[in-house]
Amino acid sequence: MDRSAGILLHPTSLPSRHGIGDIGPGAHDYVRWLAEAGSTWWQILPLCPPGPGFSPYSAVSTFAGSPWLLSPEAMVQDGFLSAADIDSPPDFPEGSLNIEAALAWKSTLLRLSWERFRSGSGHQLREAFETFKEQDGWWLEDFGLFAALKDQHRGKSWLDWSHPLVHRDPEALIEAEKALIDEINFHQFCQFLFFRQWSRLKAVAVEHGVRILGDVPIFVAQDSADVWAHPELFLLDENRRPTVVAGVPPDYFSETGQLWGNPLYDWERHREDGYAWWIARTLHTLDLVDAVRLDHFRGFSAFWEVSASETTAVVGRWVPGPGRALFDALHGAIGSLPMVAEDLGEITPDVLELRRNLGLPGMAILHFAFGPEPRSTFIPYQLQKDMVIYTGTHDNNTTVGWYTEDATDEERDLVRRYMASDGSDISWQLIRLAIASVADVAIIPHQDLVGLGAESRMNTPSVAEGNWTFRLSQTMLDPSIAARFRNLVETFGRK
Repeated sequence: MDRSAGILLHPTSLPSRHGIGDIGPGAHDYVRWLAEAGSTWWQILPLCPPGPGFSPYSAVSTFAGSPWLLSPEAMVQDGFLSAADIDSPPDFPEGSLNIEAALAWKSTLLRLSWERFRSGSGHQLREAFETFKEQDGWWLEDFGLFAALKDQHRGKSWLDWSHPLVHRDPEALIEAEKALIDEINFHQFCQFLFFRQWSRLKAVAVEHGVRILGDVPIFVAQDSADVWAHPELFLLDENRRPTVVAGVPPDYFSETGQLWGNPLYDWERHREDGYAWWIARTLHTLDLVDAVRLDHFRGFSAFWEVSASETTAVVGRWVPGPGRALFDALHGAIGSLPMVAEDLGEITPDVLELRRNLGLPGMAILHFAFGPEPRSTFIPYQLQKDMVIYTGTHDNNTTVGWYTEDATDEERDLVRRYMASDGSDISWQLIRLAIASVADVAIIPHQDLVGLGAESRMNTPSVAEGNWTFRLSQTMLDPSIAARFRNLVETFGRK
């Protein structure tokens, strides 16, 4: 990666009249704002349909796009809706996402678009829709049936469906496809719209010189089309339930660790078929973005295995991951690997060796840099160039929230001495420190550009409720903020 800078914001956090940010005109405007700010990168979170708690890291499919990111304005542009259909949205709150209300409104518009399309609206796209279904059928057919069955079962986990459906009995699948063909087509239509709208956004990003840094979670959700369609790739018992699950041991995010609950991969089975599923997943993601952040990179070297019966992640064991073999297979299929390794948490020499041998940049977090003793490897004078430095990530508090609520007195003292500062403008002081650092890439959460407090953090690890709801107001895109960021970018040679 060249010396550059970027901003972290998920599309759901963009301003919108429809209660949730999307990938339509508001996202196009944001790309232009990023270009004005001198930002080379726009970092986003996973684009997949979110699972429980609206978490994009617990998606119902690793290949599908989130229908909640679809733009009503773009649906008008394509002829599926009229301007009158979207002129009177509910009175949504500014600055936060009311998930239930926003998804109810968006669902109404998606259903109406589908009915209009079935009735002949947008007829010029019918051939394109059929081509999409044919070309992406390798994942889309399973996803469409899974989503339709989820609707039929009122959202119940696929583990609670009938035995023939759980075990994918061929006759049961054929019968379900016949009975649910309209619902299957609806969900496939939403995917068609997603990839159509995303391609428009990506074209705007290319035009303005903004690259998109995506995100690949290492694990997938148990209640997902991926596990239902490919149980052989995961460590499951005869009833298709996980025997062991993923997590991390106690760390600076949680005293009891993080029990994610995702099923673990049967890495031996993946090795036997040449890591075909991982190659398909990676290629599919890189069709959407320019580079990816590999979430929980240390799990590729060794992962924390917890019995499915445990209630916390305290009791578990480290188990070797696929290591270099997976990345050699990816390199053979893809070529160069445009990836950033999220190497946070309990990092051992084998993890660092794998990252360095692969030539992947790691991550540094300034919120973790100022413990007085022993000095953190994240403090700027210890950094290497092959790093992506952040003030904080989506899992951290905002910088103001960290400094006022989370940091110890000793950490606050060191950060003030390090920056020769009184801490009165702590967000921009840490932004300056990140951009001035030797790290090749500096990425700043948009909340820090505005100096927002703890109420605006995106996610609190190990807390199930109240996450993923932050949204920008239009005032947070003031040109003066872009100009201030661009000044630092140019001053420290990041453009």
